[in-house]
Amino acid sequence: MTTSTHHTSLIPLPGPFAKVLTLAAAVATLASTFLAWTWTTEFPGNLTVTGYPGGLQTLTLTGAILTLLFALSGQGVRGLGWLTPGGRTSPVLLLALGTFAVTWYTVVSIAVTLGGIVNLEPGGFVAAVASLALALGALSLPTDIGGEHTGSAWQRFARAFKAPTASPAQELPSWAEILIIAASFGLGLAVFTYGIDTAYAELFVGFLLLVAFGATAIARAGLNRRLAALTGKHKNVTVTAAFVAAFAFPFTQTNDAYATIGTNILIFATVALGLNVVVGLAGLLDLGYVAFLGVGAYTAALVSGSPNSTIGLHLPFWAAVLVGALASLIFGVIIGAPTLRLHGDYLAIVTLGFGEIFRIAMQNMDGTSGPDITNGSNGIPNIPDLEMFGFDFGESHTILGVELGRFSNYYLLMLLFTIVVVLVFRRSDQSRIGRAWVAIREDETAARAMGINAFRLKLLAFALGATLAGLAGTVQAHVTYTVTPAQYKFVEAVPPNSAFLLAAVILGGMGTVSGPLIGAALLYLIPAKLQFMADYQLLLFGIALVLLMRFRPEGLVADRRKQLEFKETGQLDTPKGDIGLSKAGV
Repeated sequence: MTTSTHHTSLIPLPGPFAKVLTLAAAVATLASTFLAWTWTTEFPGNLTVTGYPGGLQTLTLTGAILTLLFALSGQGVRGLGWLTPGGRTSPVLLLALGTFAVTWYTVVSIAVTLGGIVNLEPGGFVAAVASLALALGALSLPTDIGGEHTGSAWQRFARAFKAPTASPAQELPSWAEILIIAASFGLGLAVFTYGIDTAYAELFVGFLLLVAFGATAIARAGLNRRLAALTGKHKNVTVTAAFVAAFAFPFTQTNDAYATIGTNILIFATVALGLNVVVGLAGLLDLGYVAFLGVGAYTAALVSGSPNSTIGLHLPFWAAVLVGALASLIFGVIIGAPTLRLHGDYLAIVTLGFGEIFRIAMQNMDGTSGPDITNGSNGIPNIPDLEMFGFDFGESHTILGVELGRFSNYYLLMLLFTIVVVLVFRRSDQSRIGRAWVAIREDETAARAMGINAFRLKLLAFALGATLAGLAGTVQAHVTYTVTPAQYKFVEAVPPNSAFLLAAVILGGMGTVSGPLIGAALLYLIPAKLQFMADYQLLLFGIALVLLMRFRPEGLVADRRKQLEFKETGQLDTPKGDIGLSKAGV
């Protein structure tokens, strides 16, 4: 007996007509970007020129091209089948909606900014109509997952975005797989650089819209699973390619102000990766982790030759790094020893209290309310730039024919620290101690029954995480010139702070290397670029976390264990063979 599967669509149009409409609308949307959308240059991006796209038009052009390519791949065009090893319709639908969102956001912004739709040129109306037709055409395509017109409207809508499991990949030569990995990281660097280099808020919002829909489309197409299989097969090549791409970032910048964002992202990401040891591996909820960053920063500020330092020492940088890391380690042990016998909410409350005690103590050590050590709320300013082996980090230098400014120099230095932290995290995760941490995280009672000294290993995780944060703090002190208590609050609109650090780990994916790095990059880049929404950042931040917990509870980059916990087997993002479960995890 044969059972037929009906592939429904959200809009009941004939299948052939829906395909033609989608292709034609994609071409029309693409062509509209070469027309003028407005008559005046008062709207940023110069959308007044006919003949080549500019500003937000480039994002619409990119979305239309991607939609067209994936639509042709879904219709079986030779040479494009590799684009859709999984779903064929859902990626087209997501890209079409992304293109529609960017285009209509631009058109509405022009009308609002300039005072009405009369400020739109014919090209703007063409783009709006064509992108709307593109979205309607994509919504009319048959869904990848079969099913009748049953269930609620939301269930039918969600079904349209689901994709079947990707087909088995064809075996490629090793050199081709390595080339694909390198090209993927090169593409990632280009996208990240474009996002940082966006000159105005409207362009960055459009960039976020297209990236959000585009990344989801790539996942639904199955390309991320193929790439995960390749990176899992060539792990050393993947790590090397990642850091080569990161090293190349400052050489792509023409403005050192953008390198500032990259440097702060690396500091934030490195601290988040240290917190990932505590939260992601050992399962300890630490709400005062930013205090360890402050310990390292204050220690470096006191011993690095600042004229405002009350100690008056001027140690070389390597010694300041060791002293800062050691101070954070000592504080980690002092705080962890009496508190790590607590569990869950009680431990979280104690660590939150420690974070606030540190900030208030630094504020009161001003010579009046306490000993004169930190200059109170004024902090320790005038921290000198680093100078190592005759290389002054505060001066511009020409490297490989490119002039690198102060923040580019500190970016490269911080990248070395990030590499060290990543190596420490990977080695710890893959060691017997790492497996014991995971066992404690999953079930501490069972771990104790198997002979694991839970208290000692939790204290080790706490101390290691504190040390890694202290390392980052020693560099942060020199980058910011000044260390003040206000930088180390529990929550603030601008990271790093304890709340944003924890959110970076959860957003990116607990227990992974790349997850906290990606989460930290997003949580720092978005507030830095959307400063006009500063009054609403925490509100939007809360809404984003709620949506994340609803639709992606395992994080953006989840390991196999988290995917098994939150998803069905057929929906996993990593290859079935890459289980990654240790004996402790079992």
